[in-house]
Amino acid sequence: MATTKPSLVILAAGMASRYGGNKQTESFGPSGETIMEYSIYDAIKAGFGKVIFIIREEFAESFKAGIEPKLAGKIETDYVYQSLESFSGGREIPAGRTKPFGTMHALLCCKDVLDAPFAVINADDFYGFDAFKQSYDYLIDGIEDGKYACIGYELKNTLSDNGSVTRGEINVDALQNIVSITERKEIYKKDGRAFTKEADADVELPLDTKVSMNFFCFTPAFVNWSEAEYYKFLDENLAELKAEFLIPEVADTLINSGKGVVKMIPTEAKWFGVTFKEDAPVVKAALQQLNDDGIYPFNLWA
Repeated sequence: MATTKPSLVILAAGMASRYGGNKQTESFGPSGETIMEYSIYDAIKAGFGKVIFIIREEFAESFKAGIEPKLAGKIETDYVYQSLESFSGGREIPAGRTKPFGTMHALLCCKDVLDAPFAVINADDFYGFDAFKQSYDYLIDGIEDGKYACIGYELKNTLSDNGSVTRGEINVDALQNIVSITERKEIYKKDGRAFTKEADADVELPLDTKVSMNFFCFTPAFVNWSEAEYYKFLDENLAELKAEFLIPEVADTLINSGKGVVKMIPTEAKWFGVTFKEDAPVVKAALQQLNDDGIYPFNLWA
């Protein structure tokens, strides 16, 4: 059993290229809350003791000014900056590279501030309280070095009406340990069913297929282990200007190398997020409905 309250790590350094704006700090809740504020609210309710924000240093001042007054006295906060040069190991970053190296690189940037088991999530995804409660319980009672977890959502609860999405299909063994996470691209809804493109053909996916929404539970040992993997990644991919070092792929490497296991923890929570501009009014309406139903207060921090 963990003796220190787990932390929540929020990936908020992305440039939101498909969305066309800084959706991490856009207001969606009825009192102007961002999506990630709902995650923080749920994490506090579940029992998490600290939230660690991974952000870009250039908007750190405005980010902190917006979030600190709301969280003061409610949960401990820490900040980590992701930059292209972080953990480069002296390697020269190509001049044409503009974006950081992905979600696992972001998590690696947290290496020196992680002092407890933690969950990691995206800033712009709504995950639902059940996911935080289940992750907290696992981080307290089930986790140990080399024994991690991923929250598994039902595919039907993660699709957008406004375009195709990429999801990590979770394949498990009889013990619910993940065998692989397969990236499925261009998943779209049609007539109440889900399809993906494979070799220019439409392949149907069952609606109850379990998928990863980048909600993982780790100990600091996973991040320490990933550092050597990151240097391998750089040596093989540095010239690729859009190559990314991603959490699901690194978790997959861990599993296949026999260095650890990742348990799938299922949730029936409905995920929603803002992948496309057209998703914004849908998310605002969903949050308003949750408020109307009494699941969240009108103002999260009042």
